[in-house]
Amino acid sequence: MHQERILKTTLSSPATQDVARSLKTPTDIAEEGVAAISEELRTLLADVMALYVKTKNFHWHMSGPHFRDYHLLLDEQGSQIFEMTDDIAERARKLGGTSIRSIGQINRLQRLKDNDQDDVRPQEMLSELMSDNQQLTAFMRATHAVCDEHGDVATASLLENWIDQTERRTWFLFEAADE
Repeated sequence: MHQERILKTTLSSPATQDVARSLKTPTDIAEEGVAAISEELRTLLADVMALYVKTKNFHWHMSGPHFRDYHLLLDEQGSQIFEMTDDIAERARKLGGTSIRSIGQINRLQRLKDNDQDDVRPQEMLSELMSDNQQLTAFMRATHAVCDEHGDVATASLLENWIDQTERRTWFLFEAADE
């Protein structure tokens, strides 16, 4: 009870209100739209961060006769995935929303599963990443629908490009995993 009262006092303090007010960026998108889109973007960003770490994990732990090809493929894909992160976070901020703030929040929000197994075979790595990219595509399409619902064409446009990139990664992983 005491902690709850402290939290309420802290959240309603003038300093906290000033910070919250300073994060609100002017936009013509309604407040409920900003909230819905920002929530989608935070969750999407958590998934993208999780996929980035998994892609780099598999890149670092790749082995076998196709090591060089797979190692380079996953390095390229990891870079492409990482490039999305800042754009996603900044898009949420441009709307007046917030982004993720910690590894813990990523862990709570991510829908893609981590893989910290000691020994994963190359074909299993590629198949798992292919599946994750397919799921990410579905998540982005759902986020696009929320953007459409609230008239956010700028975020929808970014998502269309990311969907195309993610489908390309899925295709490459499918072709590589089919050996």
